[in-house]
Amino acid sequence: MDKKDGSHASLSFASFLLRIGLASVFLYAAVASFIEPDAWIGYLPVFLRHIFPANLLLAGFSTYQIVLSLWLLTGKRAFYAALLSALTLVGIIVANIGALDIIFRDFAILFASLALAALSYN
Repeated sequence: MDKKDGSHASLSFASFLLRIGLASVFLYAAVASFIEPDAWIGYLPVFLRHIFPANLLLAGFSTYQIVLSLWLLTGKRAFYAALLSALTLVGIIVANIGALDIIFRDFAILFASLALAALSYN
């Protein structure tokens, strides 16, 4: 194996690890919100809770997160899955900026999404 092949394998493995990490975060949040919805409803934007029933909104967002997790795990069109992950995290951060003590880790997850996008860009 020459250096170029090893470099490609390392990038593929890094992409795999990022996809697993991102998918597990979204999947955990989705499953946990189905199990204990009252612990998660407060993170939904207030203006959306005034438009839609909170439980319905949470179930819809959780379903979206499960679909996004599965997409990340497949590795298909990883660049677009990573961008959608990043946009989702930007939305979560902006909607919950007042809870920075809780969501500060989301910044690292956001940058992991951007790293995956960079690795997956063709």
